[in-house]
Amino acid sequence: MNNPHVLTSVVCRTIINHMVEYSSEQLNKTFHALSDPTRRLILQQVGREALTVNDIARQHDMSLAAVSKHLQVLDRAGLISRRKEGRMQWCRLNAGPLAHAHDVIESYRRFWNERLDELDNYLAGRE
Repeated sequence: MNNPHVLTSVVCRTIINHMVEYSSEQLNKTFHALSDPTRRLILQQVGREALTVNDIARQHDMSLAAVSKHLQVLDRAGLISRRKEGRMQWCRLNAGPLAHAHDVIESYRRFWNERLDELDNYLAGRE
C-alpha cells in the first residue's frame, strides 16, 4: 500500500463502505421524492408555513387528487408531517430526511475532493 502511484487505500475503501451504508430504503425514498420539481416546490412552501391540501392545490392549479399523490410520496419519504383539524389536513415540512440526504451528498463531495486533490498532487509530482 506504500506505492506512491496508487491513489486508493484502505481509508478509501472504508469511506466507500460507509457511503454504501447510507444507501437505505428511506434515503431512496427521499431522493425519489426530491426528483420531482412540483414536490420540491411543495416542500419549499410547507417549509415556510403549514398549508392545507386545498392551499397547495390552489397554488399549483392542480386537482386535489393530483396533490394528494404528491403528498403521499412526500409522506412516505418522511419529508412532511400531516395534522388533521376537522376536515382540513395541514402539511408541514419535516427536514430530518433532508439533513440525512445532505450528509450523504457531503460525504461524496469530501470523498471526491480528496481523490481529486490526490490526483492533482500526483500529476504535479508533489506526492
